Order: sequence, then structure tokens, then C-alpha cells
Amino acid sequence: MEIGRGAEAVITLENGVVRKERIAKSYRQPALDERIRQERTMREARIMSDARWHGVLTPIICDVSRFDLKMERVVGEKLKDVIDQELSEMVGEMVGKLHSGGIVHGDLTTSNMILTRGRICLIDFGLSFYERTIETQGVDVHVYFQTLESTHDRPQELIESFVAGYSRTYSQAEAVLQRVREIKARGRYL
Repeated sequence: MEIGRGAEAVITLENGVVRKERIAKSYRQPALDERIRQERTMREARIMSDARWHGVLTPIICDVSRFDLKMERVVGEKLKDVIDQELSEMVGEMVGKLHSGGIVHGDLTTSNMILTRGRICLIDFGLSFYERTIETQGVDVHVYFQTLESTHDRPQELIESFVAGYSRTYSQAEAVLQRVREIKARGRYL
């Protein structure tokens, strides 16, 4: 049963297991397409595993093949539907751990977070990569802040809560948050 579809993949639920299949792109040369899809699948699995090692809850990978990831189904509520200040602070702590591990998620939205048994599970690492620069981490946080500003009531309170959690778990938090302010200012003048 199909439960989601993105630009690169189809997500299905099969016998209680979530399957993310990267689909072929007809506009790419076939050999290149296969290489890209395989590399992205392997990178996503590796980064999800590394994120767990750094203390970030992610779905457990059950199997990896050339273009498919099979992982546990995480049951809970999308954070976008239940977020409050306490949960946003937990997101900050989680992102601080991720960035401390040199991982940039690439799509930090409340739609990619599931509240399950009192913890936040981060999903969809399809755009993730390894990077330790303040700029890329700032862009990651900026995406989260934009999500809050565009889809949630009282975004400033949620941002302040995130900052508290992020600052507690990441030694470079102040530099990243300063960069977020610079990124936001750049956007005003484009």
C-alpha cells in the first residue's frame, strides 16, 4: 500500500515494514541513473545509522538493497500536528546531536518528525549529508525556523524553545544561530 511519494522515491507499507524505493528517472542516462539511485540509497542508510549512534531516534533499517530501504514503521503523530514549546526544545536537542555528529538533515520540517512514546523520531534522510560547516548547519536550522513561521501559531515561542535545546547539546550553537540570522537577512534582499 502506497503511503507517500516524493521527487525521488515511493514509500509503501508492506507487511508492517516501510519500504522506500528510489524510482528511475527517464531523463537520466540509465547507467548514471542507477549509480545515483544506489549511492543515495546507501548514503541515506549509513546516515540514519550514524544519527542513531549520536542519540537521534530514527527508524531502524531492516534491509538495504540497491534502490530500496526497508525500515521499521514508526507509529505516532506527526510533530506538525502536536508541536508545543516542550517538543520544540526536544527538537533543538535532537538537531544539536545531529550537528555534533557532522550530519545535516537537509529537510528539517515538522512533517519529517514523529512523536512516538514521548520521543521524537526523525524520518526522511533522503537529502541528508555529512557536513560540519556553520553555513550548512545554519541553513538546516533556518529551514526548521521557516517551517515554524509558515505553519504554526506563535512561531517565536517555538523558535526560542528550539534555541534552548540546541544550545544545550551543541557547542557551536551560537555560531550557527548567528549564521541563521545572517541567512534570514540575506533572504530579505533577494
